[in-house]
Amino acid sequence: MRAERHAKLQDQLAAQGLDGLLLLGTSAVTYATGAGAPACDSGRAALLRMVAVVVAGAEHPWLFTPWPEGAPPDLPAGHVGPAAVPDTVDGAGALGSALADLLPGGARLACDEVPHPLAAALDRASVSLVPAAGVLGPAKLCKTGDELACIRQAQHVNEQAMLDVYPLVRPGVTQTDLSAVFLRRIVELGAEQNGIDPIWQPMPLSRAGGPWTVHGDLAFPTPSAPRPLVEGEVIWVDTGVHVGGYASDFGRTWIVGDDPQPTPRQQDQFARWRAVVEAVLAVCKPGITALELGQAAIAADAAASGGRRPWIEHFYLAHGVGTDSAEMPMIGTDLGDAFDETLVLAPGMVLVLEPVIWDDGAAGYRSEDIVAVTDDGWMPLSDHPYDPFVPA
Repeated sequence: MRAERHAKLQDQLAAQGLDGLLLLGTSAVTYATGAGAPACDSGRAALLRMVAVVVAGAEHPWLFTPWPEGAPPDLPAGHVGPAAVPDTVDGAGALGSALADLLPGGARLACDEVPHPLAAALDRASVSLVPAAGVLGPAKLCKTGDELACIRQAQHVNEQAMLDVYPLVRPGVTQTDLSAVFLRRIVELGAEQNGIDPIWQPMPLSRAGGPWTVHGDLAFPTPSAPRPLVEGEVIWVDTGVHVGGYASDFGRTWIVGDDPQPTPRQQDQFARWRAVVEAVLAVCKPGITALELGQAAIAADAAASGGRRPWIEHFYLAHGVGTDSAEMPMIGTDLGDAFDETLVLAPGMVLVLEPVIWDDGAAGYRSEDIVAVTDDGWMPLSDHPYDPFVPA
């Protein structure tokens, strides 16, 4: 799997006439090198980050890390160096010297993050920079079979943990109580780290009943707090954990209660959500554009919604997942229809479908299902019940 990923990066460097790739983002370093690292407070990331360098034409990447024990066994010893600290003048200078030994003079280098000290050091070395997204995006877009297996395993751990959390969604339990159970359980099940702060958000009946937002749409997600849950509240759940360097993405709608029973209105919202997902999946196959998926979703709920888009405007109808919990393809964003029309499905793409049905005054329903595009359609990567909602 690491060899396949390295080959993809090399193909992109060659296609774009670049001399190398410099990566500072943790998930990007993991993708390029296969290196592992313990999760840490983001406030300390600048001093505890890994750095990856991929040189055009080189058989292996280079890794600079404070955790050499996390380097994969097939990475040659000469390709593993001490931690680089590009956020400091001295650290950036040392990394610049290392790059000078690896790259030709006046190199064109793709980079994902450029702290000011590093930017100054590279400028002195006459290195020209371009965004790494142009290399990483196409390389990561279509997953290999091994990558799909890793995503499925991460999702399985996430879903298994939820089987222990769901029975606890009762009046008086707090959001932080649920987080404590969830985080303990994912570690027991083999997760390497938690990807996002677990979300167990009580949803108001109307937009006006929630926090004010700049965009005027729903406030989601909001941080979890030690606030007791109340009988009958609608809870939107969203979590993500990492296994084998790959992320999962779990989303469901729950109702607080000892034996919660959705009202007819709530069950109808769920049925509409299912109809949107089924309409998208009915046309999901290679060659179909993201715009066509969005059009199918809108048409499926048009009679009930008046033609509104059945997803949160500041999110998306669907997004990818891989070493990041949200990565390309992203469908239905504010980039607009012209962008979606250029995004064509291909085998190996992963879609996290997360439409939202919202009836202002009666709250709404939101869940997430994950599928992978195959040679002639799609296959599921998630498999979790929708309790307490019952599919028709």
